[in-house]
Parts: sequence; C-alpha cells; structure tokens
Amino acid sequence: MKLKSQKDFWAGMMYMAVGIGFAVGAQNYSIGTGARMGPGYFPLILGVLLTLIGAAVAFKGVTAGPADGDPIGKWAWKQVFFILLANFAFGVLLVGVPSIGIPAMGLIVAIYALVFIASLASQEFHAKSVFVLATVLAIGSYVAFVWALNLQFPVWPSFITG
Repeated sequence: MKLKSQKDFWAGMMYMAVGIGFAVGAQNYSIGTGARMGPGYFPLILGVLLTLIGAAVAFKGVTAGPADGDPIGKWAWKQVFFILLANFAFGVLLVGVPSIGIPAMGLIVAIYALVFIASLASQEFHAKSVFVLATVLAIGSYVAFVWALNLQFPVWPSFITG
C-alpha cells in the first residue's frame, strides 16, 4: 500500500491512538446515559470522536495527496524536549515534591518557569518579549483561576506565604 500523504496518515494514527486510549480509560468510570451523564461519559465521547476524526484523516492520507508520497520530515527533538521539560517543571513547581524536598513555588513562579523554558524551544530567544508574555499569562491565570473561579492552590512560594 502506497501512502499518498505520510503526514496525514500518521497524524490520523496518532489521533486514533489517543482516542482509543480515552475511550478505554473511560471504561474505568461510570458512563451513565445522555440524560444522566457519569464521570466517564465525556472521556468516552471524546475518545470516540477523536478516533473517528483520526480514521478520516488516516483515510485521507491513503487516498489523497501528492503523487510522490509527501514524506515526513525529521523529528524536532530540541523542541519536543523543551516543551515536555516546561510542562514537567510547571507541575513540579506549582505544588512541589515534598518527598524529595522541593517546596511548592506556586502559580506565578511556575508560569514564569513554564514560559521561559518553553521559549528555549524556539530558534530565537528574546528575553524582553518572553518576560512580557510570562507576566501577561501570570496575571491572566491569577485573575481567571484564583480570583474569578476561586480555585484553591498555591499562588506564591510556600516559604513566603508560610
């Protein structure tokens, strides 16, 4: 079988894998009905929809595309590394890891770390624009999650707030 678009085919496979994962994971929860939804209802529906979208995209990759096969380029390992590291650092800094002595640094510090680490994935790094973006995201997150939604999680480092 000749793939006409490798990008579409493998993107569809990825969507299908994530969709099947959500649908299977939802089986651990009560699904309920459309009128009385359980905690597994939304992940199940999301998984089914992602799987269907993935099947459509993969089918398009087999049937439509350029004649030469539209090859996939190289993996962007640097970008993958920094984006994953930024998300990991955000989680660790937000609530800390008491078992290994890392204190909770709070939302503001975690967002600044997330933005600065993720910006290293770019080909260009402009400290001033990254600082402005981090400040806007930190203020927006504080307003949305702490002030408007009244969610309870650390905002500032635990050694400052006690």
